Amino acid sequence: MDLKEVSSGRSAAHSKVYSTEDAFQASLKYFKGDDLAARVWVNKYALKDSYGNIFELTPDDMHRRLAKEIARIENRYPNPLSEEEIYSLLKDFKYIVPQGGPMTGIGNEYQVASLSNCFVVGNNADSYGGIMMVDQEQVQLMKRRGGVGHDLSHIRPAGSPVKNSALTSTGIVPFMERFSNSTREVAQDGRRGALMLSVSIKHPDSENFIDAKMTEGKVTGANVSVKIDDEFMQSVRENKPYTQQYPVESKNPSFTRDINAGELWKKIVHNAWKSAEPGILFWDTVIRESVPDSYADLGYKTVSTNPCGEIPLCPYDSCRLLAINLFSYVEKPFTKKAKFNFELFRKHVRYAQRIMDDIIDLELEKIEAITGKVESDKEDGEIKRVESNLWNKIREMAINGRRTGIGITAEGDMLAALGLVYGTDNAIDFSVEVHKLVALEAYRGSVLMAKDRGAFPIYDANREKENPYIKRLAETDPELYNDMVKYGRRNIALLTIAPTGTTSLMTQTTSGIEPVFMPVYKRRRKVNPNDKGIRVDFVDEVGDSWEEYIVFHHKFKDWMEMNGYDINKKYSDEELDKMVAKSPYYKATSNDVDWVAKVKMQGQIQKWVDHSISVTINLPSDVDEELVGELYFTAWESGCKGVTVYRDGSRSGVLISAKDKTEKKGVFSTKRPEALEADVVRFQNSKDKWIAFIGLIDEQPYEIFTGLADDEDGILLPRSVTRGSIIKSRDENGIARYDFQYINKRGYKTTIEGLSYKFNPIFWNYAKLISSVLRHGMPIEKVVDLVTSLQFDIDTINTWKNGVARALKKYIPNGTSVDGATCAGCGSENVVYQEGCLICKDCGSSKCG
Repeated sequence: MDLKEVSSGRSAAHSKVYSTEDAFQASLKYFKGDDLAARVWVNKYALKDSYGNIFELTPDDMHRRLAKEIARIENRYPNPLSEEEIYSLLKDFKYIVPQGGPMTGIGNEYQVASLSNCFVVGNNADSYGGIMMVDQEQVQLMKRRGGVGHDLSHIRPAGSPVKNSALTSTGIVPFMERFSNSTREVAQDGRRGALMLSVSIKHPDSENFIDAKMTEGKVTGANVSVKIDDEFMQSVRENKPYTQQYPVESKNPSFTRDINAGELWKKIVHNAWKSAEPGILFWDTVIRESVPDSYADLGYKTVSTNPCGEIPLCPYDSCRLLAINLFSYVEKPFTKKAKFNFELFRKHVRYAQRIMDDIIDLELEKIEAITGKVESDKEDGEIKRVESNLWNKIREMAINGRRTGIGITAEGDMLAALGLVYGTDNAIDFSVEVHKLVALEAYRGSVLMAKDRGAFPIYDANREKENPYIKRLAETDPELYNDMVKYGRRNIALLTIAPTGTTSLMTQTTSGIEPVFMPVYKRRRKVNPNDKGIRVDFVDEVGDSWEEYIVFHHKFKDWMEMNGYDINKKYSDEELDKMVAKSPYYKATSNDVDWVAKVKMQGQIQKWVDHSISVTINLPSDVDEELVGELYFTAWESGCKGVTVYRDGSRSGVLISAKDKTEKKGVFSTKRPEALEADVVRFQNSKDKWIAFIGLIDEQPYEIFTGLADDEDGILLPRSVTRGSIIKSRDENGIARYDFQYINKRGYKTTIEGLSYKFNPIFWNYAKLISSVLRHGMPIEKVVDLVTSLQFDIDTINTWKNGVARALKKYIPNGTSVDGATCAGCGSENVVYQEGCLICKDCGSSKCG
């Protein structure tokens, strides 16, 4: 295969450029008035260059782009699918939906980025050199849009002797913070990077790992999960001691100790109950069921997962994701004649596996473009070596394994459309049959491709014959297994169930495997009470007026229309309750579904998913810790590979400050100290680079200076400087001046004089206003609201205010609720600030920036 192949139809530039408003209005019509779906598509997925120029008007243009590129790959192989056949599968997000990286990157000539959604890295080196290499590798992947995971079990525990000036090792936690901070520094088209850190329960530092995120401000840039083995679970059940050791997998460890398994288990359960972390990975189940681990000695030993936990991976392997829209296979939905079109579904699953394999070839082209760019960069070869070697390793793993990640979305809507209530026995049985079919037909598709295209290079039927997953397939479909042994398989592993997030907004369905959040909910929008025809439903404490309006889940509207309800009528709460009670969504929302039933459902479906499943067990705020422990045990016994619980409100008001455990009143002294500790915050709005100096008292903002960083009279400050002091003094005329001081790399104090005149005077005047508000103790979230609400006619001032808001958001206390905000993913008003981002406490979706 010639990875340099470029079709004559691919142009170096697109002639037509659309404004954001043009694309939004056209997409709004495409999505039939769904402004949220339209904005998500325009902002995240429309083809655009680094300057924000948009080259696609609607998702139909995107689907044409994807179909054209996938067809180009198809034409390399026998019996190719045509561009029109592929387009018909993608069109209107109806059947097959490439996710994230593939949707954004396929055919995108403006970005040098990977198509992979997920990566894992790691070199198993317990040295500063090895640890720093992993740190650099994760950053290099994140800048190419990938989410990254890696395991920390190889790092020696705290207090271990080392042969350097430190004498003893620091243990895992300081490196958790390093990796977390690196993640927070990486921007991916306005988003932070995503990171998963894991550790074995057998590691002597695992308790410190479990506690690391319970201190406010610690490890905020990573998800954390504990890899728990069967021996530990048995020790907890039987109230027996458990042996920890280092190295974790050594038969002759240098360090061992017995611990009370029950006490450590209680800590895991308590922390998860209190803060929704750590997640749990049942690691023996993961490894036992893993098909790629049949090739562990060839580099495919699974060590960690991607940030959402649904793809266990070996070091330097990657995976791309695709979802099949289950709702679209229900004929005559929401009627007594509703049925699932299994014949069409089987056919499309095989097509989906084929398209996923094509996307691997497209990814290999992207990797070649990335390595080409690295080679052409003017940096010294030694500096580029880690990045270059990284992508060469990823390329090798992709070629030898050709891993894919087919999943589903709209499970909740599919069941409702068939008249099945999510979580009931009948619904679970039907879901299991659907997922069994996905497994059989995806593997059949991979075997058929092996006949035409060749098996993945290291395929060996003898290696896999005792694998429980492969044996399950063989017992269910002996003919499929015999063909697999004869012809091989194109892909080392095939299936996953990922959270579909923004994808489900565009399919206008429930997300992934989850039930509907709510079929009917209220949203709020801020209004001007003086506008004609405006209805004011309430006025908040700062005087803003709000209108409430009802939002129907898209497929619930379909049910309404099928049953003669007017979707434009204004219904009373009582009428809405009666309507929902008659629908198949009744008692089938994320808050209604029996928690134990959901865990068991996950375990049954897991038997037909060769990777893993991303699913969250949502619990009400008043459940006790004991229930969380019971759910974890049920998950382990049911065959789940991982589980996460989220108790309503568990992230709100539970974290403590590492520096000050007393409650702050939020009002400062009116006399400014001569010197203030200060953070330096850099950010980018459009093409402009900005910088903010934020003076702090008790780590809370007291004053702010900000402006363009690259102005001709702007600030020349090394990017490594993130902290210093703001010194107030007066000149010979008695006029106050503010200088910024920091310690340079040589240890000398360096001063940048006169922050008050370094920036545009209009920025300075507004900075004085904002600083005054801060000094008088207005809560940070209210200050952000105030800044955001300011109205200007000059674009640069609007850019300034956006930057100030972004700079201040990072100081909003975790768990702070947001008046009037609603979740873009599920419509919930249960939205809080978490590390400067808006986080939905009900579905977990986030919005940053």
